[in-house]
Amino acid sequence: MLLVLCVDLDDDLGRKTGFSTPVIGRDPVEEAAVALATADPEDSDVNVIFQGLHIYDDLSDRDESVEVAVVTGNDEGDVKANREVGDEVDTVLASVSTAEDVTALVVTDGAQDESVIPIIRSRVPIDGVRRVVVRQAQNLESMYYTIKQVLDDPETRGTVLIPLGILLLIYPLALIGSALDMPGFVLGTTSALLGLYLISRGLGLGERLDDTVERTRRLLYAGRTTLLAYVVAAALFVLGAVSGLDTLDGVQETTPGRVGAPVMLAAFVYGSIQWFAAAALTTSLGQITDEYIAGRFEWRYLNAPFYVISIAFVLHAVSAYFLDVVEMSYLAMALTAGTLLGIVSTLAFAVLESRFSESSDPEQDVEEGTRDFDGA
Repeated sequence: MLLVLCVDLDDDLGRKTGFSTPVIGRDPVEEAAVALATADPEDSDVNVIFQGLHIYDDLSDRDESVEVAVVTGNDEGDVKANREVGDEVDTVLASVSTAEDVTALVVTDGAQDESVIPIIRSRVPIDGVRRVVVRQAQNLESMYYTIKQVLDDPETRGTVLIPLGILLLIYPLALIGSALDMPGFVLGTTSALLGLYLISRGLGLGERLDDTVERTRRLLYAGRTTLLAYVVAAALFVLGAVSGLDTLDGVQETTPGRVGAPVMLAAFVYGSIQWFAAAALTTSLGQITDEYIAGRFEWRYLNAPFYVISIAFVLHAVSAYFLDVVEMSYLAMALTAGTLLGIVSTLAFAVLESRFSESSDPEQDVEEGTRDFDGA
C-alpha cells in the first residue's frame, strides 16, 4: 500500500480550522482541505492537501492500493514539531489495516516541511517526495504580487515611496537650481526635507500629530472651554516673551558695562511675569470650568489660580529687587504675602471641601437607609 502523507509542519490546519489531526481517509482529508481553503485561501498547505487528494485519485483510478492522510506538527519549534509529526505518522500507520507492506509518498510545500523526512523514514519506507509549487507564486508573478502588496499598504507607501521620491527629485531640482543660480539653496532644501521626514518617522511625530489633531477636534466639538483657554494662553505667552525681551533690551541699553546673567534673567522675568501669570490663570480657569460642567469639580481645584497669583507676585518682587526697582522691605513683604496667600487658600478650600463633603454624607446615609427600609 502507498500512503500519501500530506505534511503541515506548523499545524495551519489545526490552528485555523480546529480539525483534530491526523486526518485519515479521502473524504475527511477533502473536508479538511475545503475548511482550510475557506479559512485562509492564501495558505500554501491548501495546495499540499489538494495535491495529495489528486495523487490519491490518480492512483485509485489505476486500481492501486493507496491511502491518504494529513499529519501536522506545531508552531512552537522545529524539534517539537518534528516529534509531533512522528507521533501522528505512528497513529496513521496503526490505523491502516492491511497485510501489505506500506510505503509513503510525502507531499510538502517547501524545504522547511521536508525537514521531517528523516523522522518519517524512520517509521515507514519513503518512495518519493512531491513538493507543491504554485505557478502563480514563481519568479516574475511572485515579484509582481509582492510589489502590488507593498503599493497597496498605506504604511509602506509612506515609509518607502516618499524618501525614494525625494531622492529621485534631487537631480532635477539641482538642474533647476543651477539654471536659477541657486544650486546650494535647492540642494539644501531637498536634503532638509528628506532629513525632517526621516526624523519625524523615526520619532513617530506623524502619529503624535494625528493624535493631537484628533484630540483637538473632539475638544472643539465637545464645547470644551479648555481649548479656547489654551489658545488665549498661547497668545498671552507670546506677548509675555516679547515684553520680557523688550525689558531686557532696555536694561542692557541703560546699564553701563556688561550685564550679568542674574540681571538679564531678572529683567526678562520682570517684563514678562504678568503676561505669563495671565496665561496660567486662563488655562487654570478653563480647566476648572470644564471640571465643573462635567460634574467632577472639587474645591481644591480653586487653589490653582491663587497659587499662580502668589508665585507671580513673588517672582515680580524678586526680579524687581535685582533690578533695584524696589527696596528690601518690599521684597520681604511680597515673599510673606505670597506665602500667606498660598497657605490661606489651601486651608480655606480644604475646610470648604470637608464641610461640603460632611454635609453631603448624612443625605447619602438617609438615602441608603430609605432604600434599606423599602427593601425590608
